[in-house]
Amino acid sequence: MNPQLVISLIIAYFGVLIVISRYTNKEEDAKTFFTGNRNMPWYIIAFGMIGTSISGVTFISIPGAVGSNMFDYMQVVLGYWVGYLAIVYILLPLYYRLNLISIYQYLEQRFGTSTYKTGASLFLVSRLMGASLRLCVVAIVLQELVFTPLHIPFWVSVLVSVLLIYVYTFQSGVKTVIWTDTIQTVGLLAGLIISIVIICQELNWGVGEMTSHIIESKYSQVFFWDWQKANYFPKMFFGGMAVAIAMTGLDQDMMQKNLACRNIADAQKNMHWFAATLVFVNLLFLCLGALLYLYGEQTGLLLGIDKGVLTLNDPTTPTLKSDQFFTYLANHKLGQAAAITFVMGVIAAAYSSADSAMTALTTSFCIDILDFEKKDISDAQKRNTRYIVHICIAILTFIIILVFQAQNDDTLISKILKVAGYTYGPLLGLYAFGLFTKRNVIDKYVPIICIISPLICYFLQFGIPTGGDPIMLTGAYKLGMELMIINGLLTFIGLWFISKKGESQY
Repeated sequence: MNPQLVISLIIAYFGVLIVISRYTNKEEDAKTFFTGNRNMPWYIIAFGMIGTSISGVTFISIPGAVGSNMFDYMQVVLGYWVGYLAIVYILLPLYYRLNLISIYQYLEQRFGTSTYKTGASLFLVSRLMGASLRLCVVAIVLQELVFTPLHIPFWVSVLVSVLLIYVYTFQSGVKTVIWTDTIQTVGLLAGLIISIVIICQELNWGVGEMTSHIIESKYSQVFFWDWQKANYFPKMFFGGMAVAIAMTGLDQDMMQKNLACRNIADAQKNMHWFAATLVFVNLLFLCLGALLYLYGEQTGLLLGIDKGVLTLNDPTTPTLKSDQFFTYLANHKLGQAAAITFVMGVIAAAYSSADSAMTALTTSFCIDILDFEKKDISDAQKRNTRYIVHICIAILTFIIILVFQAQNDDTLISKILKVAGYTYGPLLGLYAFGLFTKRNVIDKYVPIICIISPLICYFLQFGIPTGGDPIMLTGAYKLGMELMIINGLLTFIGLWFISKKGESQY
C-alpha cells in the first residue's frame, strides 16, 4: 500500500465533506442544528442512515466472523426488520405528535424530571463510549496500515480526525450530517462492492459462479436451532428486534434524522426503505465474508479455524484473529487497489458513525441536560453554548480513544462495548412501561432501578467474581442477544414495584 496516496485520498475525502458543510450551513441557527428545520428529503435520510448504522468495526468484523459463525448474523438482521416496524407504527407517531427535539423529552412528560435526566444520561454515556471505542478500533487499523509507515504518532492522527469531524459538523449539525452521511454511505457501499469484485476477479468467478460457491459452501448456513447456544434462532431474532427498537428507535442519534423529515408520512417511508436496504447491505457483507474464506481455501492460505483464530500458510503471520482477516488480505494478498478500497470503505463507515454521534450527543446535552428549550436566553447565547458543548464532546472522544488504545486489551474493549449496550435495556424498559401501562412511577427512584437492572444482567452474563473462575448463574446456558430483553424486562418489573395506579394521556 502507498501511504502517501491514501493520505491524499483522505485529505480529498474530508475536503468534500467540509465543502458540503459550508453549503449546508447558510441558514445556521439552533433549529437548523437540532432538527435540520424539519425539511430534509426522506430518501436522502434513509440512504445516509445506512452509513450511520454500519460502523467501521462492523465493516471489519461481520465479514471476519463468517469463518466461525457462518451467516447466523442474518437471524439478527431479520429481527431488525421486525423491530423497525415497531418504530414506524409506535414510536415515530408518538415523537411527531409531541413535536419533540430530543426523544427523551417524552420521559419527562410521562414520568418526571428524574426519569427524563436518567434516560438522557443513559444515552449520553452509552453513545459517547460506543462511538469513541468504535472509532478507536478503526483508528488502530489505519495507524498500522497508513500512519505508522509515515512516522505519524497515533495521537496526532486521531486528533486530526476528530478535529476534522468537528469542523464540518459544528455549525449546521444534523442537516450537514444527513448530507455528509449520504456521501459516506456511497463510499462505504463502493468499498464493499469493489472488494467483492476484486476477490471474484482473483478467483476468476462471475456473478453466477460466486453465488453458487457461496450457497454450496459451509459458510452460508443461516438458521441455528441449539437452544443452549448464543446463536439459537429465537435468541438472535428477538434480540435483533430489541436491538433495533432500543438502539434505533430509542437512540437520539438515529431518531434525530427521522425527526428532520417534513412530516410523519415521510419519516415512516424513510424507515421502511432504510430497513429493506439495510437487510440487503448486511447480506452483502456476509457474502463478502464467505468470499474471503473461500479465497483463503482456494489459494491454500487458510489452513484451519478454531474458536475465531485462523491458522495461515504464511510464516510471517502463522495465526490471525478472524476480525483481522479482511484487513490482512486487503493489505497483503489482494493488491494495492484492494488495500485502498478497504481503507476508504473503513473510513467512510467509521466517520459516518462518529460525526452523527457527536451531533446527537451535542443535541441531547443541550436539550436534555442544559434545558435549552426552557431557558429564556438569546439565540447568540444558545449558539455559543452549543459550540462549547460540541468541542467538549470532541475532546472527550479524543481522550477516550487514547485511553482505550493505551489499554491494548481486545477483551476489555469487547466487554466495555457490551456493557455500553446494556444501557439501552433500561431505556427499552422505560419506554415500554410508559407506552403499555397507565401507572405512574415514583420519579426519584427510577435512577436506582436503571442501575440495578444492568448490574444483574452483567452478573448473569459474566458470572459472580470469586478471585478464580467466576460462578456462572446460568450454568451451561449461554446468554446471547436476548440479554437486552432481559435487561428491559427487569427494568419494567422494577418500575412496576415503584409505581401506583394513575391515568396517562399516552
